[in-house]
Amino acid sequence: MSLAKYANIIVDISHSQVDRPFQYRIPAHMQDMLEPGMCVQIPFGKGNTLRKGYCLELTDQAEYPEEKLKDIAAFLPEENAVENRLIRLAYWMKKQYGSTMITALKTVLPVKQKVKAAEKRELVRIAPAEQIHDALAEAIRKHQTAKERVLRELLTEELLPYELVTAKLHVASPTLKSLEKQGLIRIDTINQYRNPVKQKKEQENRNILSEEQLQIVTKLLSDFDRGVLKTYLLHGITGSGKTEVYMLAAEEMVKRGRQVIVLIPEIALTYQTVLRFYKRFGDRVSVMNSSLSAGEKYDQCERARHGEIDVIIGPRSALFTPFPSIGLIIMDEEHESSYKSENMPKYHARETAIELAKLHGASVLLGSATPSLEAYYRARQGEYELFTLNKRLTGGTLPAVYTIDLREELREGNRSVFSRKLQELVADRLQKKEQSMLFLNRRGYAGFISCRACGHVLKCPHCDVSLSEHRGGRMICHYCGYETKAVKICPECGSKYIMGFRAGTEQIEEQIKKIFPTARTLRMDADTTRTKNSYEQILTAFSNEEADILIGTQMIVKGHDFPKVTLVGILAADMSLSVSDYRASERTFDLLTQAAGRAGRGDTAGEVVIQTYQPEHYSIMHAAAQDYEGFYQEEITYRELLSYPPASHMLAVQVTARNEGRGKHLADALAEAAGKKSTEQKALYATDTEHLTDPALVIGPAAAAVSKINDIYRFVFFCKHQNGEKLIEIKDKLEEQIKQLELKDEMVQFDFDPINGF
Repeated sequence: MSLAKYANIIVDISHSQVDRPFQYRIPAHMQDMLEPGMCVQIPFGKGNTLRKGYCLELTDQAEYPEEKLKDIAAFLPEENAVENRLIRLAYWMKKQYGSTMITALKTVLPVKQKVKAAEKRELVRIAPAEQIHDALAEAIRKHQTAKERVLRELLTEELLPYELVTAKLHVASPTLKSLEKQGLIRIDTINQYRNPVKQKKEQENRNILSEEQLQIVTKLLSDFDRGVLKTYLLHGITGSGKTEVYMLAAEEMVKRGRQVIVLIPEIALTYQTVLRFYKRFGDRVSVMNSSLSAGEKYDQCERARHGEIDVIIGPRSALFTPFPSIGLIIMDEEHESSYKSENMPKYHARETAIELAKLHGASVLLGSATPSLEAYYRARQGEYELFTLNKRLTGGTLPAVYTIDLREELREGNRSVFSRKLQELVADRLQKKEQSMLFLNRRGYAGFISCRACGHVLKCPHCDVSLSEHRGGRMICHYCGYETKAVKICPECGSKYIMGFRAGTEQIEEQIKKIFPTARTLRMDADTTRTKNSYEQILTAFSNEEADILIGTQMIVKGHDFPKVTLVGILAADMSLSVSDYRASERTFDLLTQAAGRAGRGDTAGEVVIQTYQPEHYSIMHAAAQDYEGFYQEEITYRELLSYPPASHMLAVQVTARNEGRGKHLADALAEAAGKKSTEQKALYATDTEHLTDPALVIGPAAAAVSKINDIYRFVFFCKHQNGEKLIEIKDKLEEQIKQLELKDEMVQFDFDPINGF
């Protein structure tokens, strides 16, 4: 096998104009050593300034005349050990999701700037005790009271914290410098890492794992030890002990000298998860999330790089912690949409974790009570290995669920946000001194129109997603552009109660206080969790039974474990069902199942009230029955019929422009090119039966769900195809075309299998 002669290298300059590889010759003595991802030194520009660069790929094809190419100057081996895998991951993300290489590098190397180290200062006694005695006597004689206080302490302590001396003993810096000049003390400055985990280590009460839990960990580890690296999906009902499986698997992996990344969907979940892991791993566990200061983030990266922590916990960005040798990546609540990045590159943490695991020789464990259709579909196809946990650890049963038809409540004169059943059960819990959670399902609250009398939702006749309300009395589909006039009378039942939902957590709290004036309430939403540590403060207060009722949005229903909660009320259960998104049913099922799972996690049985205008919808019926398999079968049939993921893949192309006409023209041109590209693919593979396939289906372009933001117009079109690689080829073709166009203020973004819509 011949060795590659050339390397395409990205220069480590944060400037968009340098966002392309430059080709260099590989000197003969480096040809058997250089690999993609390695850090090298290269002569750059007219002055041949030596700069740092990263090798992206090796090739035998020279892109320029041989005499114009320069040689790589040197390796930078000290940079290689940790970062080369992250550079290779960045290149994979650029190719897979569409972005600039610089953007991908900034994503995987998020803490590039050096932050001033946190320092700890100490006073060290260097003079013998007799000399300290003499100095103390002189200080007393001269009435130097500050110096006297320090010297008295130094008689009994050889080492004093600087802050203690200045703050508690009220001694100024000049006094300490005077003692230093006398040769009595030395002031040492020690760099120390900022640790965002503020808990004191506590003795952990270990739970005894069930046979099913132990079998899962044993299988994963035996595969790993034999070099069989897989992605596993753990489908466990709420309260079945998934976290115990994670902790034992992580502990065993750490014993093998490997590091573990534990992904959780949102900062709100960090507190309880970190607490459980900290009891097990002590200072060897840390967190990484957006609430940390720049200094804390920098320090956690440095601790990871130098092997001072074994486990990192955080949302999707924790994937890029610079560990030297990852052994296991755990992704809890893997169905959560927050695992998909909203910024370029629009990567999904699940696929990115699997790619990172390949680079490290690691295993991946996905877990959820309601797995995403993508993960479950792949498990059913044999791509992932499926584990199941069907029993609650406490031995308790799943809660009793009551589905309340709000149409019936309206007919019987109840115009309150709370059904009569929910009011009755809240009163019962207050009397018994048990806790309740009220979950307001606000996801997708804006835009869609439904009838409060019969539950009918106005939908696009072409796409089976809800129409969105716009100003000017228009309703628009954001998938295909279909438009119709707004209606004031329900076309299904003739009722005038056709409108959007207008209630928030604050109004819910006010109404609770009117009905139950003695109830102690806590509210958790975007307004009450703005400050650092606010999540922990609210959750701790509720855990300590400082409130009877916790009111909140979806952040309160995910992963929290409160044994005293025996009632969960789900308000506006079907609101997320009607958002203009093909994943609406899946999201509704997930939210309701997760919310119901918060009740009855202790010794007392729980109850759940689901309030809905659409009690007959399959997602609500299956969520009430906690029947994931039944829901999956109905939902996957719908996805297959309409060629939605995971049955097919989908590429969303978003065009933004300051000028509406130019934006529309560019979107039209790219959509046409995407259709032409898919036709070319069909012709290309026409003689190859293995790849014989239909061209991609191109839908749109249409105005995006929010058609204008800050005077920027937004358009989107979609390409569908069963083979994801074909969509990547279309993306590559469009990127080439965009480079050739003279774009002014227009921008184009790509999103594969979009989760949060446009």
